[in-house]
Amino acid sequence: MALPHVERLPRDWAHIDFEEIDSTNAEAMRRAAAGERGPLWITARRQTRGRGRSGRSWTSADGSLAATLLFRPMCTLSDLPQLSLVAGVATHTAIAGVLPTEAQQACRLKWPNDVLIAGAKVSGILVESAIMGTEPVVAIGIGINAGAAPILADRLASGLAEYGSQTASEDMSSRLALAVADWLDVWRAPRQGFAAVRTGWLERAFSVGEMMTVNAADEHVSGRFAGLDAEGSLLLTDETGTVRRFTFGDVALGGPRV
Repeated sequence: MALPHVERLPRDWAHIDFEEIDSTNAEAMRRAAAGERGPLWITARRQTRGRGRSGRSWTSADGSLAATLLFRPMCTLSDLPQLSLVAGVATHTAIAGVLPTEAQQACRLKWPNDVLIAGAKVSGILVESAIMGTEPVVAIGIGINAGAAPILADRLASGLAEYGSQTASEDMSSRLALAVADWLDVWRAPRQGFAAVRTGWLERAFSVGEMMTVNAADEHVSGRFAGLDAEGSLLLTDETGTVRRFTFGDVALGGPRV
């Protein structure tokens, strides 16, 4: 059942809020297939079939927020991957805004868009796109552990409440929507564009030189974070001193696991 409209959203966005749904991204794509053009902000307190990258499930714990922006980006297909980093910067902006100073300093982005506090995941993002008619349609799905954290089998997770945030999911929804709208405006701006997003991402990321391992297909490469290239691809200096470029992959902080 849809719940009442939540205020304090970008003025041109429509909004629908659910107590429970299978997946906000799935709902976005269903509505897009039915002709919805957006921008439409879809939120839910619980997801029964939430999804993350690489086919992982995303569990919404009590007090969490699941949100998806459905919209037509009006960009070239080659620019669509940039939206993963746009979403990451926007989500970090919204989360950092509700944290005490000490927790803000420990809040960092891990490529391409996971938000971590002290190494524990507090948010996950899944950007999906499809061509409907002659235009691309995009669903930016964002999950935030505003209250309790879900139990993840392969990584640490925590909730914002553990770091002193008392922000309810309704307020988090508004803060997140406004941050997403702001950073989409930056991305679209002729004198800012993706270069400004890339700068914002690097300011919120782990330091250059941080040890990490990239798992890409059948390849596992360990080395030190060397930044992003102009397109937003991950740069990693491997153990031989070679700078490697990755356009996809799962990043784990630290050296290789044995």
